[in-house]
Amino acid sequence: MRFGCPRSVLFRTLLLVVLLGFAGEAGAAATELSGEDMYRHLVEAAKDNNGELFQRLGAVDLSGTAPQSESFTFDGYLRNLDVPTGKAGDSRDFYFVRSVTGEIYVLDLPQDASALEPGGDSPYSGIAGMVGKKNRFTATKHVWVDGQTAGGAVYHLIVLEAKPERLLVDRLFFVAIVLLLFLTMVGMGLTLTPKDFALVFKKPQGMLVGPLCQFGLLPLLAMGVGRVFGFYETYPFIFLGLILIASSPGGVTSNLMTYFGKGDVALSVSLTAVCTVLALFFTPLLLQAYGSNIPDFSIPVMEVFKTMLVLVVVPLFVGMLVRWKAESFARKAEKTFALIGIFALLFLIVVGIWTNLDKFADTARYGVSFYAVIFLLTFAGMVAAALVAKLLRVKNYQVRAISLECGLRNASLAMTIALLLQDQMGDFYSSMFFTSGIFGLWMYVAGVLTIYLFPKVLPLSKEELASHQKARSAS
Repeated sequence: MRFGCPRSVLFRTLLLVVLLGFAGEAGAAATELSGEDMYRHLVEAAKDNNGELFQRLGAVDLSGTAPQSESFTFDGYLRNLDVPTGKAGDSRDFYFVRSVTGEIYVLDLPQDASALEPGGDSPYSGIAGMVGKKNRFTATKHVWVDGQTAGGAVYHLIVLEAKPERLLVDRLFFVAIVLLLFLTMVGMGLTLTPKDFALVFKKPQGMLVGPLCQFGLLPLLAMGVGRVFGFYETYPFIFLGLILIASSPGGVTSNLMTYFGKGDVALSVSLTAVCTVLALFFTPLLLQAYGSNIPDFSIPVMEVFKTMLVLVVVPLFVGMLVRWKAESFARKAEKTFALIGIFALLFLIVVGIWTNLDKFADTARYGVSFYAVIFLLTFAGMVAAALVAKLLRVKNYQVRAISLECGLRNASLAMTIALLLQDQMGDFYSSMFFTSGIFGLWMYVAGVLTIYLFPKVLPLSKEELASHQKARSAS
């Protein structure tokens, strides 16, 4: 047997060690967490009562880390987590930035806490007031590897070079959506009088079946299709988007469609009014009920409630008050506010989709099944509501109104809730907003198809046709 030279053996051994070292470094780099995974990692770490990770991150000396760039500028959203300090009952704010392209950057805060106070010259001045808003950041990026974490987790820390600048388009967009939704609901209130709510007693059958279908049937269908098509497990925020839009009340679109579909417009208007008020409680409760079993997930029920109260119920009653005090003005303003409502929906859909064009390229998440499920939800909602109403012996004239009221939802409201709460809820890819927006488009197609089918499956009697003609003449 021949043996190699000892030097040769030593050289090969050293070479093997070096190669293994490079392989280990490559493996660590290859396992670096993506933006969404890092986001989940930080959210999960915030539940650790000891707060060990955040203590290590807070103690990082950037003078010993490798700067990946000198100074760079990017757009993103500032987020914060309430993290434990390790002391019993004590916590602090931990800030990070989610860039529009999905990267997560941990904000390296100054040691002097006064630098965070508003009104100062520090780039970090007033940082708490910037949370959730889209800003332009100028910073230096450093790479830090946590040696105490298995696999050596890699974090990208940034040091701000200038104060974050709120983007004008983002500022105007948020002001516009809140203002437009508020005015839309005021406009709805201008069309309502106490007798619209009194219809509960005049047409109790229709007024009971309508809310039952809206808050019982459609959310159940949303849960069913979301689970059958796998969104509950794979893309939970798409699943929650389906629940959100299905738990939202009907909007003025349903009243207009009912008019063209020769249904009971008075019933449709009353259902919209009553269900809008009921949604103050049902929307957050249904989100909580259907989303509570999703792992590592929590619904900000009170935030949804407050948003609904401020943007829906308050303006609705403001409009009703104006109608009561100045009826002639309210009647003249109805059409103007109706146009505002239509514009608000189109504005949200067009601008929202325009700013999320990249979503269409994400065919794994938003593929054929995604669009098919949303259309199926709105159309099946109308069909199922009609079947339930017919089984309960509701007249066809009212069945048409209930059917359209169930499938046509206030997409503007759902999109606004999704936008205002998506960062707080952890909706990394704005899936709840995108789902609500696509529903807002599909529901028109489903509504027209349903109206086309009405004469064939829900024919009207002479008395019902006469009632519709009378209502049309009155309008």
